Amino acid sequence: MLAFANLVLLAGLSTLFAAVQAIQYRGADFSSLINLENQGIRYKVNGTTQPFETILRNHGCNLARIRIWTSNSYSEYSLSHGLALAKRAVAAGMDLYIDLHYSDTWADPGKQGIPSSWPKDLSGLNTQIYTYTRDLVLAFQNQGTPIKYIELGNEINSGMLWPVGRINNNNFGPVSELLHSAATGARAGSSSVKTMVHLANGWNWGTVSWFFGGVFMPGKLATSDVDVFAFSLYPFYGTGATLDALRSSLTNLANQYGKEIMLVETNWPASCSGVSLSDKSIPVSPAGQLTWFNNAKNIVQNLPNGRGTGIVYWEPGWIGNAGLGSACADNLLVDGSGNVRYPSINMFAN
Repeated sequence: MLAFANLVLLAGLSTLFAAVQAIQYRGADFSSLINLENQGIRYKVNGTTQPFETILRNHGCNLARIRIWTSNSYSEYSLSHGLALAKRAVAAGMDLYIDLHYSDTWADPGKQGIPSSWPKDLSGLNTQIYTYTRDLVLAFQNQGTPIKYIELGNEINSGMLWPVGRINNNNFGPVSELLHSAATGARAGSSSVKTMVHLANGWNWGTVSWFFGGVFMPGKLATSDVDVFAFSLYPFYGTGATLDALRSSLTNLANQYGKEIMLVETNWPASCSGVSLSDKSIPVSPAGQLTWFNNAKNIVQNLPNGRGTGIVYWEPGWIGNAGLGSACADNLLVDGSGNVRYPSINMFAN
């Protein structure tokens, strides 16, 4: 009887442990850091200046998301810029997540321009994206900072490398080919790198199911080419972007495909007026930032079968661009003088 009671106790403890297990990755995209430092900006904890990546790591951040454009300008997120920032992130104790825009500038659902020096036909682009991705993965590996995750295009809801890879009239053929070439290139550079496909509005199941229902095609992109489904969630671009909608969408996806899932871009404002946010129950404040992030994190880490593995806060230290593209005044985890904000900086803790 005692042995049976012990087994019941152990079973209960294991269930409890599984329920409270921390999400694997709590990350930040701080791609703008070197440009900001070159402007003289510094970051502080309790008045003591420290490198921003050190501050993030000391507060629990263990994944650095770094964007790379095809520009050759160091200040425009070139490969050399990404390599330099990666060295610092790895030295601080973070794993690397590289976000490839496959563009000379920003790529998002509204723009996906072919790099100026790249071919403009599908065959040429397939070769180019394969070679570029392979060589980039090797460059990080050769400097001793291997990539853990590589994102094959940024928020590619309507395709990539427009107009060639744009999804028109539900024709996924070109983008399916391009993603297959990119994934094959990544794996030619490293057998361990995890490939990601990233969409905006992960809360919108209609968009998510349409995209993944169409992009996998025989002889082109296979489900085995993609390791991780990645999504953005912003509360200030539409009131439909609720946490309940996110939970429903990502749960459906986890059950349908059985892939690793990450929320790779999110923010919440510390200051915002005149904007209808998607969750009116969360205060606009540093405390609200912590609540929003933790609530989203709980959704990801509780997806079926442990499929949810990470969450990333987008550009927490971009002083001079505190709205981060939104109509809110300030979404940062630091104030205008570089002092970290509490309690929101604690969002990366286990």
